[in-house]
Amino acid sequence: MLTDLSIRDIVLIDKLTLSFSQGLNVLTGETGAGKSILLDSLGLALGARADRALVRSGEDRGSVSAVFSVDENHPACSILSEFGVDSGQGELVLRRQVSTDGRSKAWINDEPVSQGALAKVAHYLVEIHGQHDDRGLLDSGAHRDLLDTFAGLRPERDAVAARHAALKQSQAELERLQTDMQRAREDEDYLRHALDELANLAPEAGEEQNLADKRTLMMQGEKAAEDLAEFQELLFSGEGVDAKVRGVLRRMVRQGDELAAVLQPATEALDRAAEELSIADQELAKVLDGLSFNPSELEQVEERLFEYRRLARKHNCQPEDLVTLQTQFHAQLETIDQGEDALKMAKAAVEEARTKFAGAVQSLSKKRLVASEKLDALVNQELPPLKLEKATFRTSIESVPEDLWNEFGAEKVTFEVKTNAGSAFGAMVKVASGGELARFILALKVVLSNSAKPATMVFDEVDRGIGGATASAVGERLKRLSTGSQLLVVTHSPQVAAQGDIQFQISKADFGEQTRTDVVELSTEHRREEIARMLAGAEVTEAARAAAEQLLASTG
Repeated sequence: MLTDLSIRDIVLIDKLTLSFSQGLNVLTGETGAGKSILLDSLGLALGARADRALVRSGEDRGSVSAVFSVDENHPACSILSEFGVDSGQGELVLRRQVSTDGRSKAWINDEPVSQGALAKVAHYLVEIHGQHDDRGLLDSGAHRDLLDTFAGLRPERDAVAARHAALKQSQAELERLQTDMQRAREDEDYLRHALDELANLAPEAGEEQNLADKRTLMMQGEKAAEDLAEFQELLFSGEGVDAKVRGVLRRMVRQGDELAAVLQPATEALDRAAEELSIADQELAKVLDGLSFNPSELEQVEERLFEYRRLARKHNCQPEDLVTLQTQFHAQLETIDQGEDALKMAKAAVEEARTKFAGAVQSLSKKRLVASEKLDALVNQELPPLKLEKATFRTSIESVPEDLWNEFGAEKVTFEVKTNAGSAFGAMVKVASGGELARFILALKVVLSNSAKPATMVFDEVDRGIGGATASAVGERLKRLSTGSQLLVVTHSPQVAAQGDIQFQISKADFGEQTRTDVVELSTEHRREEIARMLAGAEVTEAARAAAEQLLASTG
């Protein structure tokens, strides 16, 4: 609900703050007093195009703030998260500023936002109906949703959407299989040859690295064996160290007893040296034995390593990826071998999903047709009292080709009217005049009020070109529509004004060289006087006051 509207330096308004209430809020005043300024100001706060001509003469900028009371589940609150704006504590403040250079700024709850963001949020807060307004019921794109909401078809709509999603999913799976099959068939010869080569290689995880390490060891071991053999030759040949040590030791042992005692430490050391040399000989022999290999074994290792690397280059992968590649190639061939069965199953799934989708769509279509007839009858009942007795309303349901069915069903829905028996049906905005259009919308709103009622609605000139009983009928319907909601109605009709729960008077006055527009909430006495003026014109008579009193009492 719109609770407050604050305007500063907009056209003829210097500074103004208005507080609105639940129910029917009427705004009245003489022609030219500035009612359009008030609506333009509200429109500015709701994201309408900014015009520098709105800035009050002599000022650099003008601003408007609109305060709304909303509950935490209001659709506008969920939209705010898209723009990084806090939804506040049950209050939304939409603020707009326009400068004389034509630039504008916008805020929601003091957070800067774009004009588009402001308008998107405002769409869920206020619905404006006027001569030049093309939102709300004049938006044919919303007519299908309005019909479905009127008929309570949300479960059927959800079922259609779910069946449509299932059909799309099954079609996507079929397309994926067909693409895979086509690609696999194109590559079948290549795959089979590649698998033959891989089967001959029989790659194993980590084997290529092991082969490379083994080859390196073999090639290094050949040189090492040559070196070790040379070491053995130097140490243990007939002229080697071992022979010389043992020869010296034998001669020392043969010395006489007198010298043997002196040589004992040296003899023992040489004996130990001879023993260590023997151990060294054994260890060298072991190492040499470990380094020995069959030359053909190196050749086998190199051949296998070469094959690993050849196939890796051929398939543009690392040698260690050949095991995974072999598995992938097997899977692709299995797709070919088993693909026909999979395709049959996928096609059957698509047909089943299409049948279920068609069933849900047809069920929704039948219920829409029934609902449209009911809606047409109810709206047409409302037209004669609104001075539209020659007019007819209808809900046009146009079926679309099956290949264009979607999550919304199989129809385009458009609200159409004709204003005379012999004329053709057409879109409301094209067929009806300004006043007629407002009354068509009012009739629709009254019928749809139980199912699709926004929190705040604004009607401008809904009483244009009517009076008497027709104006009374308009007022009564506006009153009904305001139950449980909030209406702001700009009116010239005393019959409509009398229905209001609260009334504001818009006036214009000169202050020196400046003209200002002001708006005040009327007390009961001043309200009687304003309605009397609306009845009598410039000169208010006692008879007019009595008629105003009677009019207020009759709506009481």
